[in-house]
Amino acid sequence: MDPYYPIFVLVGLLVDEEHYETVIVPEMAQIKRKLFGHDGVVFHTADITRNRNGFERLKDPRFRLEFYETLNEAMARWEYTVAAVVVDKRRHKEVYGEAALDPYELSLKVLVERLVFEVEERGSQAKVTAESRAPHLDGSLKRAWEDLLQRGTRYLSAKRLRRALHRSELEFRKKRENIAGLQLADLVATPIGRWYLKKPLKEDWRIIEQKLRRGPQGYMGYGLVVLPKPQQKD
Repeated sequence: MDPYYPIFVLVGLLVDEEHYETVIVPEMAQIKRKLFGHDGVVFHTADITRNRNGFERLKDPRFRLEFYETLNEAMARWEYTVAAVVVDKRRHKEVYGEAALDPYELSLKVLVERLVFEVEERGSQAKVTAESRAPHLDGSLKRAWEDLLQRGTRYLSAKRLRRALHRSELEFRKKRENIAGLQLADLVATPIGRWYLKKPLKEDWRIIEQKLRRGPQGYMGYGLVVLPKPQQKD
């Protein structure tokens, strides 16, 4: 376990297909051309933070300010709904011991529930795209997805889940393919982790907080789930 980042954050974005194709995709490419002169650079928080893989110009404070102001303005303007699960890996192990589920498998179930509930409220269907990682990790995710389709979850039947999907296949896309949705999800995840770890909050968190799925009591438990739950500490 990484002592400096002892949490796992899984983010899902629900975006209207027309808005995604006609607004988010072209505008993200336009931002890249404006700032970097081309749209081949891939927004990845680790690279942005470390000024590498095309983001070397961010070492210049003036350019860095322009970059974040431009990106934040777009992230605030774009229309998307965020659902996220934060798993505190240390507490998760303390509470469940050897019975602790893999954080990815656990958070996937909770995230899919929230996304399906939101799709049902909108009276629509969704197709799901996931970021491809290492082959063995993709295999684990695919097996977990197939299990959801066959067994559902505690609060979501398999039939209900399949009904909410435009198609049941889980589409994998690689980071290097420069997929706008995957890049936006990456940009959303880091501020949520920063919030949980009680690090200084920035403008991106204030933007994302407004995009979180909400219920009658706000976004906690609806658009943002923290596991284990507070009452499970002891």
